Parts: sequence; C-alpha cells; structure tokens
Amino acid sequence: MSACSLIISTYNWPSALNLCLQSLLMLSTLPDEVIIADDGSGPETRELIAKFKAACPIPLIHIWHEDNGFRLSKIRNMAVAAAKGDYIIQIDGDVIMERHFIEDHLRISKSDYFVIGSRGSLNRKLSESILASQKIPPINLLRKNSTGVMNTYRNKFLSNFLSDKYKVKGKYKYYSKGCNMAFWKSDFIEVNGYNETMVGWGREDEELVSRLFILGKHKQFLKMGGVVFHIWHKKAAHQNEPANLEILYATRATAKYRCDLGIDQYLSGR
Repeated sequence: MSACSLIISTYNWPSALNLCLQSLLMLSTLPDEVIIADDGSGPETRELIAKFKAACPIPLIHIWHEDNGFRLSKIRNMAVAAAKGDYIIQIDGDVIMERHFIEDHLRISKSDYFVIGSRGSLNRKLSESILASQKIPPINLLRKNSTGVMNTYRNKFLSNFLSDKYKVKGKYKYYSKGCNMAFWKSDFIEVNGYNETMVGWGREDEELVSRLFILGKHKQFLKMGGVVFHIWHKKAAHQNEPANLEILYATRATAKYRCDLGIDQYLSGR
C-alpha cells in the first residue's frame, strides 16, 4: 500500500482537537504521518500539538497560517502540499475516529477513485460532557448518543458491497463531507486542489469533487466503515455560502477541472 497522510483541520478548539488526537493514538492502523491544518489557532492549540508530538509514534506536523477569517481551502492546500503520502485521508479536528478508521479507508482505496465518508453526530449533552472530562467513552455510548446512528456501525462486507452503489450517482453524485474524505495526492494536484477563491463556510468540498469528476475520476462512498463521531457545536455563519454556490455552479458549467487559485502556489518547482 502507498504511504498515507492523515490531514486534520482545526481552528481554535483545542478541547475538541485533544479528543480527536486521543482517538488517533487508539487506531488499529496508523497513517504514515499526521498533518494538522491549522487555520490560525492561538498558542493553546500549538501547545497541545507539541504535547502529542512527544507521544505520537509517527510524524506529527503542524501547518499554520495567520488568522484572517475562514480560509479552510487555503490551509488544506498547504497541508496537502506538505504531505509525503501518496494517499490523503482528511478529517476535521472536531471528530472522534473509531479505531478502524484508517484501516477501513485503506481497504477500499483504489486508483482513479476518491472516497467520501459519513459521520454520526453526537448530541449536545454528551458532547459537553466529554469536552469537560477530556475522555473518550466506550463506542456503545457514543453510538447511543448520536444522530445518524447507521453511520456509526461497522460491517466490512456491507461496506465493500455499498462502496460503488450508495450515494455515488443521481441527486447524491456530488454529496461530500470534507470531515471524512480521501483522495490520491496526484489527482488533487492535477485539479489544483481546493479553490481558494471560496472563503467562509460552505461548498468547497462539492466544488473540488465536481472538478475531480470532470477530470474523469470516480466516487466511492464509505458506508458502514471509516466511522467518525462529530462533536456538537453551534453552526458556523453561512453568509458566504451564496457566493461559494455561484463559484460551484460556474465550475460545473464550464467543465474546467483546474481551478486558478489552488495548491500549485505551495508546490516546489512549480
């Protein structure tokens, strides 16, 4: 199997990131490296990452840029550019990974495909409890306190069977969640990564997926595997979503698979 990099995006929520990194250390299969894509967090996050670097048996790299508003596309591009792995698995820093998370993603990975996963969403009460205790409870308790409970079960046979059938066409063709996603670094570079003209919350994952489709890549959906539990939080402001939707629809209309402002800014020799 090719080398794998796990990218974790975060912004000023070290108590959630701490739980995410705790779950990393419990994984049955570790990635070859972890890269924290930090959209401008303060010193508390930097100190937490330094602590985990000492405990982590694999390289843990902190990629940071100055806080200048919601620039998730930019920091993810910077993180992928720094990644040594051929295969990228991407999550957000407010999820707890089930112990087979990396194992499941690697099992269904194949050339010319990207992967979209799903998540169970923890309710507010348990989220606040585990954020306060900074301890991950047993998976049965996480599952019991999640919405989207069918996203929290693991079955290798069903996962393999559903990978090319579930949410891969029709109205779900472009469905994607950047908090649980995987792709080949070479494919990502070919489409020039995330479109950095998209700032603020929303639609950057769908726009990336649209360009991967235009390039001729295919989608798999990781259902009943690659389980993550999303920690409850208030919803982000959506004021930029209309502008990002315009960019998304323009991408699909022009059938252009490379964005103009993307990862090539951070690649040496380009």
